[in-house]
Amino acid sequence: MHIPDGFIPFPQYVVYWIITLVALYFSMQWARRDLKERQIPLFAVLAAGIFAIQAMNIPIPWGTSGHMVGAALVAIVFASPWAAVLLLSIVLILQGLIFGDGGLTALGANIFNMGIIGGFTGYYLFRALRSAGEIPAVAVASWASIFLAAIACAIEMWIAGTFPLVEGLWMMGLYHAVIGLIEATITVVVVLAIENSRPDLFKFSEWGEKKGVASK
Repeated sequence: MHIPDGFIPFPQYVVYWIITLVALYFSMQWARRDLKERQIPLFAVLAAGIFAIQAMNIPIPWGTSGHMVGAALVAIVFASPWAAVLLLSIVLILQGLIFGDGGLTALGANIFNMGIIGGFTGYYLFRALRSAGEIPAVAVASWASIFLAAIACAIEMWIAGTFPLVEGLWMMGLYHAVIGLIEATITVVVVLAIENSRPDLFKFSEWGEKKGVASK
């Protein structure tokens, strides 16, 4: 899903950069306001884990790839989509600068897709579906977050003229619909593991409350 350099022309990538910089401003505001010192180790562990799972790429025709994202996991655990924007931005910047995974000119688009679309989809779908059951809500939210991020990626490259629309939507949609099942399973497992091992950091019964858990 990492868009390389040359796939998004100037001034289109400037638009994604502007949107991303505005989102980064609000995510930094969230961190300053809501991220507690005792939550920072969990934030770092999730960043390292997401960095690792995103390294497992499956090549997709026309120059992009399929992989897990992890934005919904962060948005749900920290009860804020801004947490996902911040964490995914850190991961994608490091991947782009150190490993050349995703172009620097396309970094705004990559953060927009995986951090903003992934994080906000995961957060609001979980919040909307929570009353029907928290575990199914986590699974659906995480699956939809990666699927919609992949569809957005395909549409952006089509607008840029570097990706076929119908074939691109099919390939990105099909690959990430399957990868999304793995991501949903892992997200449920990790969320339950955090709740069981560190209920002081995350607990479904206290989700979104200011007490001890960062909220939007």
